Amino acid sequence: MNQKIRIKLKSYDHNLVDKSAEKIVKTVKSTGAVVSGPIPLPTHRRIFTVLKSTFVNKKAHEQFQLSSYKRLIDIYSSTAKTIDALMKLELPSGVEVEIKV
Repeated sequence: MNQKIRIKLKSYDHNLVDKSAEKIVKTVKSTGAVVSGPIPLPTHRRIFTVLKSTFVNKKAHEQFQLSSYKRLIDIYSSTAKTIDALMKLELPSGVEVEIKV
């Protein structure tokens, strides 16, 4: 088959992303394919600033942060066995998986 498969993982919890990437790499290596990664991509942070009180204390603010973590895995020289193993793999529900062939 000899085609490159690129898998992007994205989640708000860094532990879920790391465990999912480790699981994918282990299953792909067991089928005999060559794996590059997981490569950590930059963390996207969104910071929200909210007033604590709307009437009295105008200078009192509260800040919240929402971080999204991403990992990239490239698979080379994949076989039909590799693709079957990836299809049967169960990942946690908090991880978004994007696969490009």
